[in-house]
Amino acid sequence: MANSKTITVNRKAYHDYHILESLEVGIVLTGTEVKSIRAGRVNIRDAYARPEGGELWLFNSHIAAYQAGSFYNHEPNRPRKLLLHRRQIDELAGMVTQKGLTLVPLKLYIKRGIAKIELGVARGKRLHDKREAMARRETEREIGRALRRRG
Repeated sequence: MANSKTITVNRKAYHDYHILESLEVGIVLTGTEVKSIRAGRVNIRDAYARPEGGELWLFNSHIAAYQAGSFYNHEPNRPRKLLLHRRQIDELAGMVTQKGLTLVPLKLYIKRGIAKIELGVARGKRLHDKREAMARRETEREIGRALRRRG
């Protein structure tokens, strides 16, 4: 992604889920939403995607109202349509309904002037998985500190 600018990363998704695979999807936005995203006024922490009516929709994403927008401004929490090929939508819908997986946005970025979302197919972590990951991170930090002290 040489000519792309990352706007936001959903770090909570990496903590709460095992990410099995990810894919780039487009998103349908209005003009004031694009301007607000460029200003970095977006939150995808609690967002998720779900298939409805043969289409894929993004729910719970918050794109703040554009400050300079007048009556053309958008609704900050409205559902937003995601753009994929029909085959991809059908495949993801099957995975979500049969295997009990979740579609979570991992990253929102602008690529060649167009807003894109990296969508992850994820399985929820259990509490002991989260504790294990936190313990592993802490151990790596301590090893790094010890190596810096010695060198």
